[in-house]
Amino acid sequence: MAQILCSTGAIIGRPNGRNYYLLTDILPKLNCDGIEFMMYSTWYDDTHNLIPFLQSLNLNIPVVHCQKTIGELITQGGNANLAESFSLFEINCRLAQSIGASKLVFHLWNGKISDSCIENNLKAYKKLAQISNAYGIQLLIENVVCNRADPLIHWLELIKLYPNVRFVFDTKMAAFHNQLSLLYQPEYAFLHQNHIAHYHTNDYAGGYMDWANLKTLPIGKGNIDFRRFFGFIKETGYNETFTVESTAFNTNGEVNVEMLNTQFDYIRSMLK
Repeated sequence: MAQILCSTGAIIGRPNGRNYYLLTDILPKLNCDGIEFMMYSTWYDDTHNLIPFLQSLNLNIPVVHCQKTIGELITQGGNANLAESFSLFEINCRLAQSIGASKLVFHLWNGKISDSCIENNLKAYKKLAQISNAYGIQLLIENVVCNRADPLIHWLELIKLYPNVRFVFDTKMAAFHNQLSLLYQPEYAFLHQNHIAHYHTNDYAGGYMDWANLKTLPIGKGNIDFRRFFGFIKETGYNETFTVESTAFNTNGEVNVEMLNTQFDYIRSMLK
């Protein structure tokens, strides 16, 4: 049976001080099946407290989202940046293993620098996969938005170089590049058959590469046809993990639990 997860990035952020201890009060109010834990750069020096805390919650945490800006170091290249990126990546893998996760979402390219030197990112994947495999974690490359080309082009490059590569498909990221409909096309069936191992279900209200509207929205607040999306997913037989990432905290850090629960319920209803 599919698991509907909530990203901790949806409920813990700068407005509430990235205080992960807030999860103790918030998570019991959510009717999800578990969480996708998102790592922040400010927590590296606190993993000796963070890991025991997460373990104490006795939660289902099948997925960890790797700290995002590691991909930017890889794009920049150079021995020092690569060494740092691999070191930070290993900390994320160790965290994932420690809390029982089996999947690690990774932004192989990220930020303003994005895919500007994609050859660095493609080359680094081999080492990243070796590290994650050593920890028993499945590495998943997300279809993160691009500046130079588009996510699908880079996915296809990865498949050519590393036939066993696995992906996480984000609906918002795909819609940003007008690539959501490609998922439904027969010529791309090999993606969901052999490579996509996780889904992020987020809405998007902008147009093609509309940077001003690149915001993670709740389902129903954008222009994505989720009825078609989930109908297609059901037909493929996929029944693993889906994550809701819609930002649920306001400028005061207060979390809109009802909004999140509405999304979890909707996804379940679509997958019945």
